[in-house]
Amino acid sequence: MVEGVQHRQAETGKRYDVFHTDCPARDVVDHVTSRWGIWVLISLRSNSLRFYELRESIQGISEKMLAQTLRALVQDGLVWREVEPTTPPQVTYGLTEFGRDIGEPLTELFDRITRRLSPHSAG
Repeated sequence: MVEGVQHRQAETGKRYDVFHTDCPARDVVDHVTSRWGIWVLISLRSNSLRFYELRESIQGISEKMLAQTLRALVQDGLVWREVEPTTPPQVTYGLTEFGRDIGEPLTELFDRITRRLSPHSAG
């Protein structure tokens, strides 16, 4: 079973007022640009991953924070979640079309930053 929210397209020509506190786009931007949201999207850019694979790929994230971040990104329709009914359940995450669309410029930004860093300043 795959979970995710389907977002309706805004009326043609209608745009959200992103500077208004009630704007639904603000929540999505907050989740994407949260401390861990960007790393989840970048980690999932090439292929889907199970929860533990994501946790291992993002050093420094706790299970609790990863679960909270994934929950928000699934709710926003950026990430899909598939649960295999095994014991224990195996949960796999991947990017939706919307998530790939949002993740692409983030990956480009990350790549530009890492290209500009000198080798001795890399962590």
